[in-house]
Amino acid sequence: MTAVFQKAIDEEEEEEIEEVCNAFDGEVDIHTQTTSSHDTKNNLKGFFTSFLSMEEEHDQKRARTISEEENGDTTTNRKKPRASRAVISDVTGSEPVQQRRLWVKDRSRAWWEEECSRFDYPEADFKNAFRMSKSTFNLICDELNAAVAKEDTALRNAIPVRQRVAVCVWRLATGEPLRLVSKKFGLGISTCHKLVLEVCKAIKDVLMPKYLQWPDEESLRSVGETFEAVSGIPNIVGSMYTTHVPIIAPKISVAAYFNKRHTERNQKTSYSITIQAVVNPRGVFTDLCIGWPGSMSDDQVLEKSLLYQRANSGGLLKGSWVAVKRHAF
Repeated sequence: MTAVFQKAIDEEEEEEIEEVCNAFDGEVDIHTQTTSSHDTKNNLKGFFTSFLSMEEEHDQKRARTISEEENGDTTTNRKKPRASRAVISDVTGSEPVQQRRLWVKDRSRAWWEEECSRFDYPEADFKNAFRMSKSTFNLICDELNAAVAKEDTALRNAIPVRQRVAVCVWRLATGEPLRLVSKKFGLGISTCHKLVLEVCKAIKDVLMPKYLQWPDEESLRSVGETFEAVSGIPNIVGSMYTTHVPIIAPKISVAAYFNKRHTERNQKTSYSITIQAVVNPRGVFTDLCIGWPGSMSDDQVLEKSLLYQRANSGGLLKGSWVAVKRHAF
């Protein structure tokens, strides 16, 4: 190694190094060139000395490692991963394996679990909170049980069906922001948002086809008689009203959802979708048309509805009428 070092600093290579340095640094005077060549030589000597010492140290460590492996000592200066130690301890039975822990924020569920879920919770308070009676709420839970129930996992227990339905009903009944719904039921904000969507979809898929039905011929006669007894007008089988639900401005077709009437009344730009509903004398919904843009008039929404198309075909009303806010057909 010493011979290599001595050969690297002979006079010919010193001249080449000076030429390279001078070519890189540009034009310098004679005194500067002489000083620079000496400095470069000293720096190169230090560099090669450090490099050779590091190489020798690396060779010694490598030789030491090889000798240890040949002697069967493979544990020196080696660290095993924690996972490997855990697997070995589990196989040998020397130490228990540490289980994974799931971090969950501790939230209070006292209002729902200790008050509303009690059997003796006052009916009036429950109806004031959820806008429905206990019996209706229990019926909805029973009907949606198969659609919204989830199974427990090894990490956590599933949210009960009653609490899932309660989150959705509370959100729809009060209109409270999800932040307050989250605090009320002791669940995360994103969890409450997901529950509302899931339960609404279950209501649409399970409850609407079963309970939202137009009366048959026999029921129409009974409905007509009840309406006539109340209003004195014969052949009325339904009462219709169209309203608007405020929404956030959509990303597409914004002008179609612009609600001029609400904007003028509230002095604030408003967007909405329409809901056209028909009810019987007991206030039970018999037909719904939801989702047309808020810029459409009530007449336009009516003409777009399936009820209007079926009535014009002559197979739905059969000579009866539906009372509307401004017109009838």
